[in-house]
Amino acid sequence: MKTLRTPDERFENLPDYPFAPHYLEVDDTEGGHLRIHYVDEGPENAVPVVLFHGEPAWSYLYRKMIPVLVQAGFRVLAPDLVGFGKSDKPTEKTDYSVERHITYMRSWMQQLDLQNVTFFGQDWGSLIGLCVCAFEQDRIDRIMLANGGLPDPRNLQKMFQAGAQSPDAMAFAKWHQWISQREDLPTGKIMANEVPDLKIEGFGCASLSQGEKAAYDAPFPDSSYQAGALVFPLLALNSPKQVDQFPFFAEAWEIYDNWEKPFLTAYGKADPILGWFDRVFQECVPGAKGQPHSEFSDGVHFIQEQYGPELAEIVVKFIGTT
Repeated sequence: MKTLRTPDERFENLPDYPFAPHYLEVDDTEGGHLRIHYVDEGPENAVPVVLFHGEPAWSYLYRKMIPVLVQAGFRVLAPDLVGFGKSDKPTEKTDYSVERHITYMRSWMQQLDLQNVTFFGQDWGSLIGLCVCAFEQDRIDRIMLANGGLPDPRNLQKMFQAGAQSPDAMAFAKWHQWISQREDLPTGKIMANEVPDLKIEGFGCASLSQGEKAAYDAPFPDSSYQAGALVFPLLALNSPKQVDQFPFFAEAWEIYDNWEKPFLTAYGKADPILGWFDRVFQECVPGAKGQPHSEFSDGVHFIQEQYGPELAEIVVKFIGTT
């Protein structure tokens, strides 16, 4: 497996990202190793809060949440998925699969031996992260999601029914079609919803500064670093014809069918991609029953950009009351 590692100088002087880098290695599928970067702030012996990002972002997405959580006394860990941020980047699209990423991130959690975890995930950070939490359930105390999902291969209909509530039911199809024809990604512009031929209302956050957009571009000096970012949307389960390819999603849902630990949602409802998926979790996960779920009526897909401090405060209260 050929990999690339983004030069450190690409990450110098990023706005509001003063966090020291931490690294560990996980095994790849060919007998080699992949280096994973993660933020690790706050006291080492404090209750850990783990933050998983999605596509095409990296741990920079959590820069507004991390200080609030650290100030509240928690240990905050925010890894970069393989292929993103400061983590190693396999160069071939065929090097990427959902199952491999679940394995990588389980290894990351196991090596750090995290216990009593409060997990927070969004976008692909929820699809991968919820599987990690299910298969490492003894390490997890509670789960909070913001604009995330986990398709259930046993019953895709409940996802399709909830998705009918999207402000644009064709949004993911537009994203899928657009990215399938790309050989490179203007990541910063995507995060700011500034791509002229990809205008999905409620996707990116229009208030990003030039420096913040540059920070989202930083992991990718050129398109050779972008195999993961280009292929991730194409790996999604969105058709009944694909269900046999995702047995790990079904295994995870079998666990969530009986998940009694606290499970909270805080979703931006202007997001057409996943802003409606909170309904699935609220109806299907026992631990979500009776929880004080939150909604942000104008919240976009990358809601951490709009409401980072507010989401962090919800996490703090969630930990303090469950």
